[in-house]
Amino acid sequence: MIRTLAAVLALSLPAAAAAKDFPIDEMGAVIRATKFEGDIVISDSTDPARDDYPARFSWTGLLPEPDRGWPDGLTWRWASVTKQVIAILVMKQVEAGTIDLDKPVATYLPAFRSANAGTATIRNLLQHRAGLPNPADAPEFYRTDFTGSRDPVTGFCAGPVAGAPGGDWAYNNCDYMVLGAVLEAVTGVSWDKLFMRDIAGPLGFEFAGAYPGEQFTRWGFIAGKREEEVDLSTYGASAGLYGEPDDIIVIDNALMRGQLLGPEALAEMWKGDPALGYMALGQWVFEVRLKGCAEPVKIVERRGDVGAVQVRNFILPDKQMAVVAFAQEKPFDFGEVWQGSGFSYDLLSAAACPQGTP
Repeated sequence: MIRTLAAVLALSLPAAAAAKDFPIDEMGAVIRATKFEGDIVISDSTDPARDDYPARFSWTGLLPEPDRGWPDGLTWRWASVTKQVIAILVMKQVEAGTIDLDKPVATYLPAFRSANAGTATIRNLLQHRAGLPNPADAPEFYRTDFTGSRDPVTGFCAGPVAGAPGGDWAYNNCDYMVLGAVLEAVTGVSWDKLFMRDIAGPLGFEFAGAYPGEQFTRWGFIAGKREEEVDLSTYGASAGLYGEPDDIIVIDNALMRGQLLGPEALAEMWKGDPALGYMALGQWVFEVRLKGCAEPVKIVERRGDVGAVQVRNFILPDKQMAVVAFAQEKPFDFGEVWQGSGFSYDLLSAAACPQGTP
């Protein structure tokens, strides 16, 4: 069955449990104004007696042409939200005492051939400050005709370094590919199976996993044309997960409930560094004054894109709210929440601070 033309707006909560003041009309107006194409899911807990934070708002907007739909059941590319998941898995090992954030990578991965292996720390990898070579500088890395090695321990990511560890952050997929290898070395389980064992399984995911190929995920469009196929498995632990938007919401809520990490590990993971543009560990964490809110709101943000598909994951821990959005077409401008304008800012403001709610 192919989904059709109209955008669908629905509450997934029983009427008795839905807060009557949740801003359905306000949310719809923000989304329609941008002609957004994709999926948005929002959950929150306005009742302190509730502990499940179910999804309270979902929006599905698809382009009208039949060939822009997809069969029901296909999932979204999580893109670099994968990095957020890897950070959680690393912090679980920190809690277990098997990883020290400030030990060099070589401590856990002695076979890592990088010149920075003995000086770059696990924290450096999580913050994109390890000085490793960057696949973005070698676009052929993701192509099928790539003749080099993608092995994170001995291949491209272990090649000539881009700089010394510990400087300014520079976005780099190699950092998380190497973290995936570190997790496997420490646990004896590959990073994707570790995700299934420690997160997806306990939280009850049905359709999440690591990329077996593009046919399992929804495609996107660039300037109205379907994107070219890419080998999504080449992204590995940097962007290799897929699943439903609701699955990310479940992870967000599990973090806020303390199901996945204890308070100390969560605080460490969510410690945004102003000197690094509020980069934390695997995500950005900052405060911003949303429209309609009397006080600044803490935002945990993770973004990503693969091909034409873009994703934003926002956690608002003080509001006990999570917002996940997948866009299927480029160009689409999510904007920057910290700049106080744009789609993401308006979306979060409408969800978290409707009609001036403090």
